[in-house]
Amino acid sequence: MAATAGKFGGMTALETDRATADAAATGAAVKRGYVKQMFSDIAPYYDRVNRIISFRLDQWWRRKAIREVGIVANDPNATYLDLCAGTLDISSQIASLPDFRGSVVAADFAEPMLRAGLGKVSRAVVRPVTADALELPFTDAFAAGAIVVFGIRNVVDLDAALREVHRVLRPGARFVILEFGATQNPLVGWIYRLYFNHLCPLIGNAVARHHSAYNYLPKSVAHFPSETDLAQRMRDAGFESVRWRSYTFGVVAIHVGEKH
Repeated sequence: MAATAGKFGGMTALETDRATADAAATGAAVKRGYVKQMFSDIAPYYDRVNRIISFRLDQWWRRKAIREVGIVANDPNATYLDLCAGTLDISSQIASLPDFRGSVVAADFAEPMLRAGLGKVSRAVVRPVTADALELPFTDAFAAGAIVVFGIRNVVDLDAALREVHRVLRPGARFVILEFGATQNPLVGWIYRLYFNHLCPLIGNAVARHHSAYNYLPKSVAHFPSETDLAQRMRDAGFESVRWRSYTFGVVAIHVGEKH
């Protein structure tokens, strides 16, 4: 009897915990590999598809998010982090801000995405770095601000990524997240879901010639935390004065948190 005490299905509680942790780690590794390969594959088409499926609203959303970082007002000479930087749209817009004299570190774990955007930026201002959001190769408090646009939902451990961003920000810095939201308007929500879940994958797959990338998009959004949940997880990671605002009838939301 003593030999079976504390066992579940022939395994001890400790063995069960280890098996669960191993399974979670394996699942995370599989997702990471899949997402990395997917974005590497669609890199040449990424910007074009974004403009088409968003009716170019993505550019307006990005400008809104960049303003929330408060770059020129905060410190135009400092270094800023563009996380999950993709094809360097955000980095290039930051670098072109009036009076900006600092630098941008653009981090993404899919190197082909970074390479696809090199023609947009000056390497004297923007430094692309192949890096995982969960293990940023930067010293503590190196950045005066950070921003991630349509990328944070793709990390395999959201909470770990939020803590890592908090680590690399200096006191007083802002972290801005632009992501898809969950609109509360019934009519807009119905139209949005129809377009996003059915038409966007058709357009994306036709342009990028990738049969799964734009089917993954609505699924990743559906599994992402709500606006209020994301705000709380930012607080749990150490951010203060967390706030968020929806745009375009709730299609997207911009979250802002500060490191005090």
